[in-house]
Amino acid sequence: MGQALLKPARRNAPDESIDWKKVVHLMLLSRELDEMEEKRLVPERKVLYQFSARGHDMAQILLGLNLTEKHDAACGYYRSRPLLLSLGVDPADALGSAMARAGGYSDGRDIGVVFNFPNPNGASALPMCGGVGSQYTPTAGWAQAVTYFSRNLGNEEYDRAIAVVLGGDGSVASNGFWSALTVATTQQLPMLFYIEDNGFSISVPSMLQTPDGNIAANLAAWGNLTVLDGDGCDPEEAARLTRGAVELVRNERKPLLLRLSVPRLEGHSFQDTQTYKSEELVRSEWARDPLPRLRDYLVPATLSEREWDEVAAAAKAAAARARIEAESRPVADPQTVTRNVFYEGEMQVMGGQYSAGYRPPETTEAATSDGQRINMATAIRRTLDHEMSVNERIILFGEDIGPKGGVHAVTLGLQEKYGEARVFDTSLSEEGIVGRAVGMALAGLVPVPEIQFRKYAEPAIEQINDCGTVRWRTNNRFAAPVVLRMPGGFFKCGDPWHSQTNEVTFVHQPGWKVAVPSNAEDAVGLLRSALRGNDPVIFFEHRAMLDHPWARRPYPGDTFALPFGKAKFTRQGQDITIVTWGAMVPRCEEAAEGVSADVIDLRTLAPWDRDAVLASVRRTRRCLIVHEDLGTAGFGAEIAATVADEAFADLDAPVSRLTMPDIPSPHNPVLLDWAVPSTERIRQKITDLVEY
Repeated sequence: MGQALLKPARRNAPDESIDWKKVVHLMLLSRELDEMEEKRLVPERKVLYQFSARGHDMAQILLGLNLTEKHDAACGYYRSRPLLLSLGVDPADALGSAMARAGGYSDGRDIGVVFNFPNPNGASALPMCGGVGSQYTPTAGWAQAVTYFSRNLGNEEYDRAIAVVLGGDGSVASNGFWSALTVATTQQLPMLFYIEDNGFSISVPSMLQTPDGNIAANLAAWGNLTVLDGDGCDPEEAARLTRGAVELVRNERKPLLLRLSVPRLEGHSFQDTQTYKSEELVRSEWARDPLPRLRDYLVPATLSEREWDEVAAAAKAAAARARIEAESRPVADPQTVTRNVFYEGEMQVMGGQYSAGYRPPETTEAATSDGQRINMATAIRRTLDHEMSVNERIILFGEDIGPKGGVHAVTLGLQEKYGEARVFDTSLSEEGIVGRAVGMALAGLVPVPEIQFRKYAEPAIEQINDCGTVRWRTNNRFAAPVVLRMPGGFFKCGDPWHSQTNEVTFVHQPGWKVAVPSNAEDAVGLLRSALRGNDPVIFFEHRAMLDHPWARRPYPGDTFALPFGKAKFTRQGQDITIVTWGAMVPRCEEAAEGVSADVIDLRTLAPWDRDAVLASVRRTRRCLIVHEDLGTAGFGAEIAATVADEAFADLDAPVSRLTMPDIPSPHNPVLLDWAVPSTERIRQKITDLVEY
């Protein structure tokens, strides 16, 4: 059950175990940076987005100074710079990032308040995102990774490590908050939810985010959760609660929610004039300013007037030095902005198995088999099994993948073999599944989450996008190599919820590789490359091909791996090039019987084999693209545009596409057969183009 600790009587003197001089320095430094931005850098348009931390600063600093374990990690939001300073971030990096200069958090690629801080030798700040609430589930993933490293891999460095997530009162209404809360409390994870309640989300009062505006009160009876509530402006209370919260999570290895009431002394951002607040409310907020309360608390009991002034002068000087250094930094070379979307050979500082020292076993593109044909579902299962047996960092999870083995039986028997710590069911939250995977990958695991059906990925799209852009927006400081398995497509019948393909959505998410195998052998090779790789991968498993007789192949061996971006010619000829993938490959092969045709199975869409397609088209002088997805803005449009742009002079006929109409997949088999490209219609298209 939820708990609330009773407040002890106020101490007569400040806690001597706390470095109060450091607290004062960091708080005054934070205030100086805020004021410098507001009065100088924003008016000079050197800072374009500014969020003041005044009012939130003292409690954040006290929290950050308690994060002392090597594998502690915190993920904050746009008002979390004081926490960053307390973790050791260089003020010049913080200010330079706000000014979008080279270096810093992102090399000017991201808003300066969207931070990250890889710290292999101390507490790190996980890459935050601009979306409110998106920080919660990755932090839960880090907490679960910490638990796995400690309990299952026996690494004592993780025994006391915790994950801390910061959020405002508005973020507690987000899907991410509730998903992470469910994960943390059902799995008993060492995770601290640190809620800074200033009463407003921009202009919306907290009473519209949660009943009566107090998330701590509402969660008092939530199972497996300790709940603390207090005043983030009172130095003694804030110090006691932040230290107590951290120590409880460290020692008990269970989640805790700490809500601190703080004032937001400036607008939501620099542009926010706070006209929605009454003058009386603004005065009452400034009356709670923690800075004068901190001074009254420490002077003269702990610091003399002269010592306080000396600290203030030092903070002012540090801010001035940071500004000079930040302003001297150049803007990054625009030619570099396309770098680090994917791994390019230079290792990221944190995230993924490679940055932790992993080196993959040798692989080959030459298949070795015993001749026995297996279906794609068995091939995927066997590959997962082998890779888990040689790499203890691989973890599988999703809805119903445990004892049931997944709704398509792909993971059948793996939980029994590897245990619930490595193969486990999740709560019904796709955001939680993918977001948790992101945090695990950042911590160095190889998470293999499953989205049960392609359509169900929609609630996770924010996390999918954020995962793919981690490497780029941190300029290679972090990466999150997740292998996201996703069944989809028609099977016997269709419907709008289980039969969607729409792979092009993920091709349009920067940073993701996308695999669409059509058969068991290719599924093995691409999945092994994904599991041993250093980039996030969408691994699309077509439902119709999981047990399709055509897709059955001999298992190609435990060392077989295929590179991404290398297509396969399943048939070769002279008169026409047919480009396809997934369930359309066997239909195209059948339709091309009796025709001299190149049939190209792309196998991966990101990257896709442009060179193979263009070389074939230049030879055959005709091109037909067939795919199951909708026609408008489907991936075939990209292929057609590339062919038209780069091989137009070689064509003897227009580039042609055959796709589904722009409708969801219909349920009745008769309607489905009409909508999905059939062998007969593909054959007719081939004939039309060859005879053009």
